[in-house]
Amino acid sequence: MNTTPSWPRTALDAVIVDLDGTMVDTLGDFVQALQRMLADLPAPFSAFTVHQDLVEKMVGKGSEHLIKSLLAHIDSARIAMESVALYESAWTAYQRHYVEVNGHYSKVYPGVLEGLNHWKQQGLKMVCVTNKPTAFAKTLLSDKGLSGYFSLVVGGDAVARKKPDPMPLIFACEQMGVAPARTLMVGDSSNDAKAARAAGCPVLLVSYGYNHGEPIHSVDADLVVDSLADFRWA
Repeated sequence: MNTTPSWPRTALDAVIVDLDGTMVDTLGDFVQALQRMLADLPAPFSAFTVHQDLVEKMVGKGSEHLIKSLLAHIDSARIAMESVALYESAWTAYQRHYVEVNGHYSKVYPGVLEGLNHWKQQGLKMVCVTNKPTAFAKTLLSDKGLSGYFSLVVGGDAVARKKPDPMPLIFACEQMGVAPARTLMVGDSSNDAKAARAAGCPVLLVSYGYNHGEPIHSVDADLVVDSLADFRWA
């Protein structure tokens, strides 16, 4: 795998950028929302303390997966017996609390603005594709001053399937009127890389972010950079 950016400018028409773990460090938001959600549930869930290192391994596949993973981690036996009712209560509480904390415990990663400004100046079309619900994603992008870079936000509820399925990327390319082969997918995890490979997009990953606790350099990608500011054309 290359570690030095090597695309000629003429090879790309657009860029798809992931949100959580790629542009914004949102672990603090997740921890706060999940902790408040658990406080609304019965024991043993209400007594559990959520730590960032645990959440980091669970994020990336959508809110539903995150909630179910955390509940199963705390008490898998109880989840098996009361999965439907318990999950519905947790989901309702999580949605309510996430609205309250969204963007308040997160920060934009260093180099993100430089990278986005560079692509914008190059005249590339840009879309944000995330597994975060669309409304939450738009609020976060606006809160962090990033919404102006993107002509479209494709959240986890915008199409029938989430990353690592290629559907959100293909949908984004269709909306932009560009070919996947000429659209760079920028992300932080195997979810982004798998979706891009299946869609036919080239893949740029960042070395920070949330890759389910696995080393990013083991992921099938074209390039890995330490900062979006490090991106250079061949």
